[in-house]
Amino acid sequence: MAQHGSSGAHSQDFSEHRSTYEGFLKGSVILGIYCFYVLVALVAFAFVPSGSLLLGFGGLIAGLLALIIDARIGNKWYLSVGLLVIFALITAVMLG
Repeated sequence: MAQHGSSGAHSQDFSEHRSTYEGFLKGSVILGIYCFYVLVALVAFAFVPSGSLLLGFGGLIAGLLALIIDARIGNKWYLSVGLLVIFALITAVMLG
């Protein structure tokens, strides 16, 4: 049987793997939340009778800024999710 020793190229650096995994999860959460921002903006573009452009693009830009702030602070997404709820409620009110 062949014996495999540990070499420098194949060292098991679990901290690197963990940081890569955490970065992937953070990116997935950011992408998921921003997809909901795009969904609400598309509803605003299609169905809001007046001011849809301002509301839609304003919500997208504010959402992106909130996601950047939340990503820099840590893995708590209170600001971006709260702003998403407010954006959706404003869009729903403007529909009527």
